[in-house]
Amino acid sequence: MDQKFPALKRFLTYAKPYRRKIYGAGFYSVANKVFDVFPEILIGVAIDIVVKQEKSFLAGWGVSSPLTQLSILALLTFCIWALESLTEYKALVRWRDLSQRIQHALRMDGVQHCQKLSLKWYEDKNSGQLLSILGEDVHQIERFTNEGFHNIIQLMVSSLLIGAVFFYISPPVAVLAMLPIPLILFGGLKFRSRLEQRYQKVRAAAGQLSSRLAGLMSGVITIRSLVAENQMTTHVERDSKAYIEANQKAIALSTAFVPVIRIAVLMGFLFTLYWGGMKALNGEISAASYTVLVFLTQRLLWPFTRFGELLDLFERSMASIHRVFTLLEAPLEIEDCENPKPIPKGPRDVKFHQVSFQYRKDMPLLEDFSLEIKEGQFVALVGATGSGKSTITKLMLRFYEPTKGHISLGGTDIKDLKQKDLRKLIGYVSQDIFLLDGTIEENLTLGRDEATNEQVRRSAEMAEAHEFINKLPSSYQSLVGERGQKLSGGQRQRLAIARGLLSDPPFLILDEATSAVDNETEAAIQRSIERYRDSKKDPKNTLIVIAHRLSTIRRADTIFVLDQGRIVEQGDHVRLLAQKGVYARLWQIQTGEIS
Repeated sequence: MDQKFPALKRFLTYAKPYRRKIYGAGFYSVANKVFDVFPEILIGVAIDIVVKQEKSFLAGWGVSSPLTQLSILALLTFCIWALESLTEYKALVRWRDLSQRIQHALRMDGVQHCQKLSLKWYEDKNSGQLLSILGEDVHQIERFTNEGFHNIIQLMVSSLLIGAVFFYISPPVAVLAMLPIPLILFGGLKFRSRLEQRYQKVRAAAGQLSSRLAGLMSGVITIRSLVAENQMTTHVERDSKAYIEANQKAIALSTAFVPVIRIAVLMGFLFTLYWGGMKALNGEISAASYTVLVFLTQRLLWPFTRFGELLDLFERSMASIHRVFTLLEAPLEIEDCENPKPIPKGPRDVKFHQVSFQYRKDMPLLEDFSLEIKEGQFVALVGATGSGKSTITKLMLRFYEPTKGHISLGGTDIKDLKQKDLRKLIGYVSQDIFLLDGTIEENLTLGRDEATNEQVRRSAEMAEAHEFINKLPSSYQSLVGERGQKLSGGQRQRLAIARGLLSDPPFLILDEATSAVDNETEAAIQRSIERYRDSKKDPKNTLIVIAHRLSTIRRADTIFVLDQGRIVEQGDHVRLLAQKGVYARLWQIQTGEIS
């Protein structure tokens, strides 16, 4: 099991909490197959009654009249057929219910685990592959749970029951009839290893196609603006053909196994037909027993014609299980400590103590970096692209971990705090605005379901979003569309700021919030900054702004100018202009004093 079926073992381990439901569904699968085997036996009993009459099998139970025997047989047949139908219904319903529960649990566990993984993990992945895993692969596992287990159980039970009847009637015929079964199973296991590799390629090709389609949908405006529709269609066509080719190779191999099984089944049937007939002619078995053997041979061997389909379903599912559990078992690089400390109540100064960090090996971004942000300050970070501005805030949020040094909040290492507690202190507004495909209210209250209407309105007013929201047809219940496409860029930015302000956070981080907005929106954002700063009589709110537009941060208490992960200048706006250094040059370029 450890070497040949590792994916199945992982799945069965995961399904342990559902073992009572599995046992219940399995019981009905077994019972259904037991009742399903009886009709062929009853045919033999009926022939036995007609041929032997008062000397029949049932007569030995004290029922001498042939008519009474037939009446009893008819009633018994009705009951068995009714129980067969009932147990089949129960088995199908229970397996489907179980498969839906496991499918839901797998998808939710996958979603929850993805939300705990570090940003570094996401750098090597793409959304299309993750959607393929949480969608198609989970559905494939659901299909296996629904159909596969039921069919496997029934195949095993029917083989054991019918085999027992065969050996009871005629052991030599039983041996000949069952001779193809070990060959089919052995061939299937040998065949499986080749099929497994092909279905791994099928799932990889499916992930690549999903990724391509996701990119096509999200980048439709850019694609059209570049008149690149034909080029993107070519890319999708190439990936789609690769998926089809991988699938065709797998199907060709799995389908080739079916004719082999049919030949093996035919041989078993011919053995029973011939040798069983010989024994009946010689009087070694009765005509009724021979009839039972002929009918049961089909019941015994014909299900093995579906063994190829079952093997195909199994391998598809094992490939999906491997991908899903590889996701679920992806290590969490950033975890809470065992005994987290409470959020410090004193002055919540933020300090970077000789912090080093790198996204890639041998490419350090920060080295022995130190920085102090006093509680209640308005701090700005400026510098060229790649200088480390956004990285500083992401380290503060523990989206990444420093490779050396540590970061403290109020004297407490942030590694000693719960991640949720830390992030609840911080309102983070990114340049890349994320909006749900829902209402404005749903987007503003993301992470704050308990917020009142008054709190939502107040945050919108502080961000100067309330006025345009009220002009929309359904006000706060208006739909924003996917990624907020029904709103302008400035409106989306104001909603993001309003969402960041809703919880009245002690820290507000604006990461390039003004880089892609017009002058009017920039002015509105500046006024929002002032409102945030003045929102308390004893202001202790700390504001951290990353900006290319220096006009946004003229009133900052301290401006840190970064270059290649180092602080090269710091001070307020007036002081930095007087130094006539990097900041002064940037200011002159933006104001048009120099070109």
